[in-house]
Formats: sequence, C-alpha cells, structure tokens
Amino acid sequence: MEYRNLGRSGLKVSTLCLGTMTFGEADEKSFMYQVGADEATSHAILSRALERGVNFIDTADVYGQDGLSERVIGRWFAASGRRDDVVLATKFRFRMGDGPNGTGAARLRIMRAAEASLRRLQTDRLDLYQIHMQDLDTPEEEILRALDDLVRQGKVLYTGASNYAAYHLTESLMTSDRLGLNRFVSFQPQYSLVVRDIEREHVPLCTRHGVGIIPWSPLASGFLTGKYQRGQAPPEGGRLTKWKERYARFDNERNWRILDAVTVIAKERGVDEAAVSLAWVLGKPGVTSAIFGARTVEQLDENLKAAELTLSSDEMRKLDEASAYEVGYPYEFIKGVQGRW
Repeated sequence: MEYRNLGRSGLKVSTLCLGTMTFGEADEKSFMYQVGADEATSHAILSRALERGVNFIDTADVYGQDGLSERVIGRWFAASGRRDDVVLATKFRFRMGDGPNGTGAARLRIMRAAEASLRRLQTDRLDLYQIHMQDLDTPEEEILRALDDLVRQGKVLYTGASNYAAYHLTESLMTSDRLGLNRFVSFQPQYSLVVRDIEREHVPLCTRHGVGIIPWSPLASGFLTGKYQRGQAPPEGGRLTKWKERYARFDNERNWRILDAVTVIAKERGVDEAAVSLAWVLGKPGVTSAIFGARTVEQLDENLKAAELTLSSDEMRKLDEASAYEVGYPYEFIKGVQGRW
C-alpha cells in the first residue's frame, strides 16, 4: 500500500480509502435499503482493510439512516481497540433532524453535528471533518470560523470540503487565508473515467493550492467493475439494479467505449476492471486517495488490487482517449492557443 500526504498537510493516508456508505442494514425509509452490509460483515471488512494497509476510512452522518454507518464504525472501534490505527473522515451538511436547523451548515448546526458524530463514532476527535456540500444560505466565514473553533478545541484535526463549485472553493480558501483560519486540506468530488468534469476547474485549483483530491464513486457506482454488459439487463444484487435511473444515465455509447478499453487493459494485466479503473484515478494529478466501497470481504480484496497496479503512460493515454469529453468554452479556446488549459 502506498501512502500520500493529504494535500499540503503532513497527514499521510493510504491511496485507497474505504468508503462506508453501505455499512449497516438500513430500513425501507433509507435510499440504502437492501444495498448495505450487515454489521458483522462491515466489521470484518474494516478489520481486513487495516490488515491490508488501508489506514483511511470515510463516512458521513447521513449514511444509512440516523447515523447508521457512524454507529457501526463506533461499535467496531469499541470492540477492536483500533481507533488510533485509523485516519477517520466523516461529513456533515444534509438533513439529520427536524426543523429549520436540522440541515445546513450554520454554526449552530455544525457544532451539534460534530458532537453527534463524536458520540456515534465513540471517539474523542474527528481526524478529517468535511462539509458534504456548499451551503449557499450560510456565509462561508461563519462555516470556516465554526470549523476553526472545533480544530482549536481538539475535536477536529483537519477540515475538508465536498461537492463545492470551483468558484466557491476558491472563495473559501481565500477567506481562510485572509482571516488566518484553518483551511481545507482536501476536496471530495465525484471523479471517474465516466465523470471527468472536475478536470476543467477543480483539478487545476486543487493542485495549485495544495488541496488533496479524494474522489468518490471512482467506479461509477459499480459500472466500471465489469459486471455490466452492453445490451444486457443489470445483474441482480448490484446497486445499479435498484437505482435504475442512474443506470440509464450510464447506458450510452461513450461509457460502453470506456468499459471496453478498461476490459482490454484488465485482461492484458491479469486483473479485474475495478483495479484498472481505480488505478486510472490514482494516476491523475492532485489525487491523494480514492474512495471505494465493499459489501463483502471478497469484494474488498478485489478492489485492493488497485494498490499494486500502476498504469503505464500508454495505458493512461488509451483510457483518457476512450473517456474523452467535450470540455467546452473557454477551455477549448485556451487549448487551441496554448495547447492546454
């Protein structure tokens, strides 16, 4: 397992981060109903991940229902005594309670959310605390000051953002620098061979300002694992079998072309498609660690093969070409003049 600094911080995390959205069996009220792993399996996955060198796990208060994923992890910490072996990341922002202050990123909400996550996770600190999406109703200064106070109290060690527009992330970093507040060390966006939009603005922004990129859904909800076939119905048991609208968005010629290219390289290398897809993300500029999920120990072991795989420049080029997308104006205009944007 390789370890990289998270952004410009001194914190070292494994290049593969265990995502825990599927931990715990949610009921029919949750969007994760019937796609999760039971608690015993979740604990086995956590133990196996640490055994294989993964030291970075990511969760959120909304995963499962009523903090289910965090509670599952907290009980594993209590049973295993492995809290200090883990860089623990969680997130806040989306609705977790009734009323106008049950969602969002106001100072009141942040302080309540942090305390609730600490209780569920049975820990005294959150190693990386991330805002799950920008909040247009709350001044960024208010958000940053609340997070800075949590850092000064020792309840949070590092802060990060997820699902921010590039302009908003830029304003956040500038505000932190101007006011002398703790700045985000990481950015967690959707990024995969299928979804490359962040390359327009976010990747240049993060690489220039030393913000580590932690992609979520690098396997495109499982589409890039090779279990889906062109012209065939999704196999039973996969998330995309339940999330039919999302699968319909993936079912197009560009994405099947991407999967064909991934499959060719996977066969040449003797690995599965998931390893190739993850290795591509880890080979892109600014990426610190890629978040992947697993519902079984066997699935975990398959995905961890990506840690041992480095794609050649020619393989990266072939995948870049297969997944090429229209970058639009002004990027095409700039590239036409200078050869890059």
